[in-house]
Amino acid sequence: MPLTLARPGESGLIKRIGGRPETRQFLENLGFVAGSPVSVISRMGGNMIVEIKGARVAVNQDMAAKIMI
Repeated sequence: MPLTLARPGESGLIKRIGGRPETRQFLENLGFVAGSPVSVISRMGGNMIVEIKGARVAVNQDMAAKIMI
């Protein structure tokens, strides 16, 4: 399921990252790689704050839709 469907407090492992190569590289640089655990901290509008590898990162709805957990 895409990360956009996860509720605050839910966690999961990243299965894959979709999108164009530039988008995948950008997300990989932020720590979003297959097999990494990710937790949703909060949602504000279409944006999400997630915790990945001990850091909190804000991603917009379009980016979150490309992250499959």
